[in-house]
Amino acid sequence: MEELKDRELIFVFTGPDGSGRKTVADSVGQTFGMAKVLSYATRKPRPGEVNGQDYHFITPELYDQLEAGGELIESVMLGSNRYGLRGKDIKLSFEKNGCIYLILNPEGAEKLKQYYGDRVIRLFIYADRPTVEERQRKAGLAEDVIADRLSRYEADMAYQSACEHAFENYDLAHTVFDITNTLENYLQRNLEERD
Repeated sequence: MEELKDRELIFVFTGPDGSGRKTVADSVGQTFGMAKVLSYATRKPRPGEVNGQDYHFITPELYDQLEAGGELIESVMLGSNRYGLRGKDIKLSFEKNGCIYLILNPEGAEKLKQYYGDRVIRLFIYADRPTVEERQRKAGLAEDVIADRLSRYEADMAYQSACEHAFENYDLAHTVFDITNTLENYLQRNLEERD
């Protein structure tokens, strides 16, 4: 397990695809001025996604090089695509910011928890299946992508009980407010430890 300094916390937003975890995470991250650490993905950007803002979109060959070089501390396969995190990116973000946030699927969240232990606070964001499906359709995702995501919905929902906190996301402002209040407790404690 990787050791972190006392003030270094990793807030991981997880839950089923279509739960709104990205929108919620980015809103909360902006509220606190936290740095976002991006995953690397071997797939093409979807409508509205931007390289370097949502993911680092890279070729499978470059992904293989990162993995072979031991640079990825977490790597998962979803469908035919791979997603991973570089330990170096987390380390650099900590040096600049202290607390960081990430948006990961449950498999990635679990691997990060195993790697960093109690410094990882998992925030499970969810909505019911019809809402998730509707959001994905509104986002303009292809039917095969939606079907693939929905096939994992129950398994993703089962991860809720493993997380430190869970938030139902039907109203963005309400969800962000609740999470902000929850994170205040962690961040306040960190400030006291640093005095």
